[in-house]
Amino acid sequence: MKYILQIYTGFSDTSCYRAEEMIDRIRTITSRIRVDKIIIGWSREASVYRKLATFLHERGIQMLLWLPAFSEGIEGFRPDQAMDVFGKPVIGPESTEDQSFHFVCPSSGHNARIVTDTFEKHFSDCGFDGVFLDRIRSQSFETGISGVLSCACKRCRKSFSEKGVNIDEVRNLYEEQGDAFFDMASWPMNGEFVLEKLSAQRFFEAKEKIIAEAVIGLAGYFRSKGLIVGLDLFAPVISRFVGQNYLLIAKAADFIKPMLYRKTEAPAGIGYEYALFEKYAPGARSELKPVMDKDFLYSQLQAVKDLPCEQYPGIEINYDKDLVKTDAEYIRESLAAIRECGLDRAAMCWDIMQAPEAHIEAAAAIRGERHCRTAQKDG
Repeated sequence: MKYILQIYTGFSDTSCYRAEEMIDRIRTITSRIRVDKIIIGWSREASVYRKLATFLHERGIQMLLWLPAFSEGIEGFRPDQAMDVFGKPVIGPESTEDQSFHFVCPSSGHNARIVTDTFEKHFSDCGFDGVFLDRIRSQSFETGISGVLSCACKRCRKSFSEKGVNIDEVRNLYEEQGDAFFDMASWPMNGEFVLEKLSAQRFFEAKEKIIAEAVIGLAGYFRSKGLIVGLDLFAPVISRFVGQNYLLIAKAADFIKPMLYRKTEAPAGIGYEYALFEKYAPGARSELKPVMDKDFLYSQLQAVKDLPCEQYPGIEINYDKDLVKTDAEYIRESLAAIRECGLDRAAMCWDIMQAPEAHIEAAAAIRGERHCRTAQKDG
C-alpha cells in the first residue's frame, strides 16, 4: 500500500504547527508505511512549506497545497456569492472562521481568479509539486434545501439555460411538490440517482456539468504550470446532490480522493450528509438506507476503482470524541476493503497530526498480497 498523508495547518497567516513538529511526525510515519504524497494547507506561512519541501523532496515525496475553491476562500477577497433558486444568498452554517463551509458561485471567473491569485501570491515559490482542490462543489443539505438548489445566480442561470434547464420552472416545481421534488425512481450506490420529476433530474445533471466545467478550468490552469492536481470528492452515493459527477470531473485530475468517511459526524461524513437529506426532505420517496458497514464501503470503492485517474480512497484516521469516533479496528477494516477491491492506495485524512498512534499502527500492519473480493467469494 502507498499512502497520502494530510495535514491541516489552519486558516490564518501562521501555521498551527511548526515545521519541525510536522517533519518529526512525517518521519515517524514514513518509517513504517510507504508515503507517496503529502497534502498540506492552507495557512499562509511560506517558510513552513519551504522547510517541508526540502525534507520531503530529499525522500522522493511530493508536496501538494490543500486549496479550497468554491468556498469562503483564504485571501480575503470578496467573492461572488452563491444564490439559490429562490433568489436568496446561500448562507453557510454557523461555525468557526476557518471551517465556515460558506460556498460561493462556482461559475464566477472572479472566484476562480481568487483561487489562482492566492496560489501565485502566497504559495508559488514554496516548492509545491501540485495542488489539492477542496470544496469543488455546491453547498450540501448542511444549510437545508437552499444549499442543494444552488447556484442560481445570474451567471449560473444563463449556464443552466444553455443546458436546457429553466431555473424558474425548477423553483416552481419545488414550491408545488415540496419533498416529492426529491422522489427517487432509482438511487444506485454509485450516486447516479434518477429523480421521478424530469425537471428536477435535469437540474442536477446540469449542475454537475456547471461544476465540472469550473473544476476543469481551474485544474487546467495548474496543470499548465506543470503541477499535479488532486481533487476532493464526496462519496459517490451522495455526490450528485452537491454537483459532483465522477466521470465528468475525474478526467481533469491526476488523482481523486473520495471522502469515504463512515465515522464522521460533520460535513462530508456519509451518514451525516444522508441524515441531512432525510431531515430536510423527510417525505421524499427513496429506497436507499445506507448502513455504514464494510459492504457499503466496498460498494463505494467499486464505483470509483475504474476511473481514468489514480484513486486514493480517503479514510478518516484522526479522532474526535464527538465528531470522528474512529478506532484501530475501523482503520484495519477500511484498508482491508480497499485491498480486497484491488486498490493499493489510500489517503489518511484529514490531519495526521491528530491521529492516534494506534491508528498509524493499524495502517502499518496491512501486509501481504492484494486479494480480489470477487475471487475470494468464487472460491
